[in-house]
Amino acid sequence: MIKMASKQIITENSIRRIQVEKVVINIGVGRSGESIERAQNVLNEISNQTPKTTIAKKAVREWGIHKGEPIGTIVTLRGNKAIDVLKKLFLSKDNKLPKKSFDNQGNFAFGIKEHIDIPGTKYDPQQGIWGMDVIISFCRIGYRVKYRQKFRNKVGKNQRINIAEVSKFLQQEFNVEVLE
Repeated sequence: MIKMASKQIITENSIRRIQVEKVVINIGVGRSGESIERAQNVLNEISNQTPKTTIAKKAVREWGIHKGEPIGTIVTLRGNKAIDVLKKLFLSKDNKLPKKSFDNQGNFAFGIKEHIDIPGTKYDPQQGIWGMDVIISFCRIGYRVKYRQKFRNKVGKNQRINIAEVSKFLQQEFNVEVLE
């Protein structure tokens, strides 16, 4: 985007543009069996992508969880698919998010108590009602240098994302209001 300001041309830096890196949707079931399959069906209906089963890393005797037992299901969305699902998820929260949901890097998470609150999903007595956690991660172009294997390097302060920038991005792109 080019702006004219008193005979100077000011261009918007494309490297500073924020984008959605990934959206992770998680349903913690707490036990294996048929309930895992029902939760996977719900995630598949919401995301149109095959979910993965999460495994317990350690045993918790009080809850009856054994090490290596499937206890939940998760799906990771990227690109246009993530943005389409994210629009539906924001509608289930009435396009409002509390500021306490954000971390210092501008990423945020929120919960959905009942999956039937998401537009386009219908109640099925066979599936039941499931709550889920949604985690959204943002990045800028060039942020990959922090994680790549070859020639890994630090990311400068100006390239990092903060809460104010993400709030502005959510307001412009998704019409989501961040509450104080």
